[in-house]
Amino acid sequence: MTSPNGPAPAPDDSPLPARPRLIATDLDGTLLHDEKYVSDRTIAALAAAEQAGIEVFFVTGRPARWMDVVSEHVHGHGMAICANGAAVVDLHAGGKLLHVRPLERDTALAVVQALRDAAPGTTFAVELTTGIHYEPTYPPFHQDPGATVATAEKLLQAQAQAQAQEQDAEDESAAPVVKLLAHHPDLTPDGFLTVARTAVGDRATITRSSPSALLEVSGPGVSKASTLALCCAQRGISSDEVVAFGDMPNDLEMLTWAGTSYAMANAHPDVLAAASGRTVTNNEDGVAIVIEQLVARRRADGH
Repeated sequence: MTSPNGPAPAPDDSPLPARPRLIATDLDGTLLHDEKYVSDRTIAALAAAEQAGIEVFFVTGRPARWMDVVSEHVHGHGMAICANGAAVVDLHAGGKLLHVRPLERDTALAVVQALRDAAPGTTFAVELTTGIHYEPTYPPFHQDPGATVATAEKLLQAQAQAQAQEQDAEDESAAPVVKLLAHHPDLTPDGFLTVARTAVGDRATITRSSPSALLEVSGPGVSKASTLALCCAQRGISSDEVVAFGDMPNDLEMLTWAGTSYAMANAHPDVLAAASGRTVTNNEDGVAIVIEQLVARRRADGH
């Protein structure tokens, strides 16, 4: 396939899968340019993939409320996997939640205590299905209307008590937790990740996607890969029929699960080592280049 920018160069010498059925791509640092937009070339490639019968899933650490940047570019099914696998949403229905794999609040409280002990100075935010809440000293970010500012213990405790009493808490703050965010002002990103995983063990899944020391905590066993595997099983799609793209540690499990995977040239060293292939950077439309080749192969084979 020839793109508007000319023939697509081969990202590397890795073989392309014979008949891919699904493309799973991360967003930030992967599909999106650094300025947080989808290029015209990538928009055309995504549409061409769907027209060729290859489903495209956006698989991201972003919450559903931050999916506007790509919501109009999901064709057919309209589904996306958000919050590192904790939520499956229908973008055609405005981000309607189809499935949630929550982080139980008593587990989140135990993680908070473990990280306070192991890495003093850690501050937290709590991402719910309804929005984010955070501690007073958590780093400034795009503040959501209606966010509650309080200690993580206070943010998490009310629903934990209600669950223990087998009661339903009706206030907004009692919505399911999809992610706990932990930030440290002094540790290195990978150093903080190592400390946290040692302190928490298998009680939760801990990863990161930020260039800063910001960790993302999900329920045990919850990851982009495990939720993608569930969605693929529902469609009768095997891992060998999946092509995945990513750039950061929260993509690692997905890239190793997929039959074919590509690390962006701008990816974390662990991602570069784990992926079966490599493409150019997100700012050079690395995902689009591979998709163009996949579609061209499919057309050449008469599919």
